[in-house]
Amino acid sequence: MAQRKSFRWHIAVFLAPAVLVYTAIMIVPLIGTLNLSLFNLDEGNRIFVGLRNFATLFGDPRWSGAFWNALANNAWFFLVHMLVQNPVGVMLAALLSSPRLRMAAFYRTAIFIPTILSFVIVGFVWKLILSPIWGIAPGMLDAVGLKSLFAPWLGREGTALTTLALISVWQFVGIPMMLIYAALLSIPDEVIEAAEMDGVTGWSQFWKIKLPLILPSIGIISILTFVGNFNAFDLIYVSQGALAGPNFSTDILGTFLYRTFFGFQLQLGDPHMGATIATAMFGIILVGVCLYLFTIQTRLRRYQF
Repeated sequence: MAQRKSFRWHIAVFLAPAVLVYTAIMIVPLIGTLNLSLFNLDEGNRIFVGLRNFATLFGDPRWSGAFWNALANNAWFFLVHMLVQNPVGVMLAALLSSPRLRMAAFYRTAIFIPTILSFVIVGFVWKLILSPIWGIAPGMLDAVGLKSLFAPWLGREGTALTTLALISVWQFVGIPMMLIYAALLSIPDEVIEAAEMDGVTGWSQFWKIKLPLILPSIGIISILTFVGNFNAFDLIYVSQGALAGPNFSTDILGTFLYRTFFGFQLQLGDPHMGATIATAMFGIILVGVCLYLFTIQTRLRRYQF
């Protein structure tokens, strides 16, 4: 009994600073943001308006058009990652986990390196690469006879957002690759040996045996992708600026929040409407996470050991 109490006391002593730090840097700012969204300025005086700021954001044409455009762009940004980044990450992990592959460690490192690069570096370098004036992309396509396919992708409204999403995929595909690679290595050898004894090998073994066993990991990667994409800001800002051009075609919730809160060009910032947008972002992410935890995650538990 004494040992148990001592263990609990040591755990409490260890967790107390962590809880205090988490509260200071997460809970307090969150509550402050929620509180700020319930007020507004009237002739220089701060007054309580309740949910009126949200009604303005969702219903006022001056705000709702920009908000729904940013939300739609954010959803497409996330969809590109789900349809390209995560499947490619799974396939790379499956290939690199093969014991027959030589130099697997080198390939893993090379694919993961872009993940540790700064957004500023990635955005600037890719703008140089894709520039129709001084970029190397036209020359590279011309070398393989595909110069006719080149276009100023970052300068066109229809292709700028997808191009930036694919650049983000290139940068972060190493994260799902490594997580799935670790999940594949955690599969017991007995399961693989039993499958081989039954004649299930190669890609058939991956689809029928390994993939169902790593579905929980894929689910976790999916929700991390969702949270990361709906918090995205850096790459769009570095590549296209605060106005998220051309003509707001790359505007996402993060850049919309930045312009509203801090202002841009000659427009002054509005902290109260900015906090309202931040609260809406928090609500969207919270709904997505809860949907995953209470629906998808419960169904994936059947595949866990």
